[in-house]
Amino acid sequence: MRIRPISPERLVVALTERLVGAPVAGRLRVAVDGPPAADPDALAGALVDPLRAAGRPVLHVRTTDFLRPASVRLEHGRTNPDSYYLGWFDEAGLRREVLDPAGPDGTGHLLPSLWDARADRASRAGYVHLPPGGVVLVSGPLLLGGGLPFDVTVHLVLSPAALRRRTDAAQAWTLPAFARYAEEVAPQDFADVVVRLDDPRHPALVETAPTG
Repeated sequence: MRIRPISPERLVVALTERLVGAPVAGRLRVAVDGPPAADPDALAGALVDPLRAAGRPVLHVRTTDFLRPASVRLEHGRTNPDSYYLGWFDEAGLRREVLDPAGPDGTGHLLPSLWDARADRASRAGYVHLPPGGVVLVSGPLLLGGGLPFDVTVHLVLSPAALRRRTDAAQAWTLPAFARYAEEVAPQDFADVVVRLDDPRHPALVETAPTG
């Protein structure tokens, strides 16, 4: 394994090149996975314009727009890490409304958001057509290891100390969920691209050394 420091700008360039060159027919389904402290939404958002400039239609979907209703999400309290880990995000809705329609046999009609968490009701968003050759970027925490059908997976990882330091105090109760995710799922061991983000100004790509 090799750790290669890279600037934030070069990281966006490298990921764009990786996605443009990905050998997947039809639409490309990309996970940008990481805790809120790593800001996966920001990285996914930074990829939108470069991908479009490369001729790829893009839809960016945030998992915060695919939460379960509060009655389900908060059944065991507002600060229960096990509920956060297992029950906050509507993976079935994400698959049904985004990932399956973007798949090889899908219609290409994707729903950019399903739930308005502030109003605690359906978002009432309209469907968006993503043509063949398009890229859907799904960003958020705890995306990997649950069988969601992604074609390319990007995992943003922080050391436990950096995660504690960079997590907002009001969200510190989620830290056990991310410790459990790292231990049980270990996304850093299988994601297609792993980025260390202990310092957001100085990311590093984790590269597997060639064998043989």
